[in-house]
Amino acid sequence: MNLLKHFFGVVLVSAGLIGQTKAQQGDYYTGEIGIGIGAAHYFGDLNTTTQLNRPKPAGTIFFRKNWGQYIATRVGLSFAQIGYADRYNVKNEVQLKRNLSFNSNLWEVSVQGDFNFFRFVPHEPGFNFTPYITLGVGLIGFDPYTVYNNEKVYFRQLTIGTEGQNSPLYPERKMYSNNALSIPFGGGFKYSIGGGRLNLTLEVLHRYTSTDYLDDVSTTYVDPAAFPKPPGGISMSQILSDRSGEIGTPIGIPGRQRGSGSRQKDQFVTAMFMISFNLVSYKCPSAD
Repeated sequence: MNLLKHFFGVVLVSAGLIGQTKAQQGDYYTGEIGIGIGAAHYFGDLNTTTQLNRPKPAGTIFFRKNWGQYIATRVGLSFAQIGYADRYNVKNEVQLKRNLSFNSNLWEVSVQGDFNFFRFVPHEPGFNFTPYITLGVGLIGFDPYTVYNNEKVYFRQLTIGTEGQNSPLYPERKMYSNNALSIPFGGGFKYSIGGGRLNLTLEVLHRYTSTDYLDDVSTTYVDPAAFPKPPGGISMSQILSDRSGEIGTPIGIPGRQRGSGSRQKDQFVTAMFMISFNLVSYKCPSAD
């Protein structure tokens, strides 16, 4: 939290300085500090057809270092809510019967390289707009949960995971990490306003990740004997492992595929509107 407060303090101070400075022909734009807000969507074992019917909020803060008028490096901190449920898969009978669901808050720290298609000089008419592409690497943190009897249940806090993680019957299945790598790539359009003081950007970023457990679903159903047996009842792990019985005949036969398999990793996408403040130096820029 202290880091975020410091970052926003820098944004406000920079905005004030920029507001007092009118860009001149010889100004050199060294970088940008910005924020963005938009929507996120998940793709994975619960959304195999890449439908965009359940967007959730997303936001970002970032610093971009310009290395000229075409190339820049960006460091960002982003937040997204993701989630999906089998009940939305109305055209897939198997997924409807499976009846699984999840939600998660997701954080990402990333470093990206941006490439402008056009020469970008914010204060020069005719050069204050450019489409661009971006590619980078990030680290994400996530913690999937579901809602059962109107209460949140976090999957990673279960003694035995829903796919037998940490069970002696499945020693090869360990509880998945709540951190993973991401590969953000995409592009957008950037337009400068206010005499070169501000930039408005619309950007779409797709992320491949190194995990298949953003949604807590990956491999197969397991033997019910893998789950602990509380006195006179059934464990939460077993209940959440196979929720098909809540709407019909249970389908969770041990060994039957529960997800699409660990070879297909989960993904998510964000679409954001961003505003950034240009940082100006008065040294002469090097020739491009």
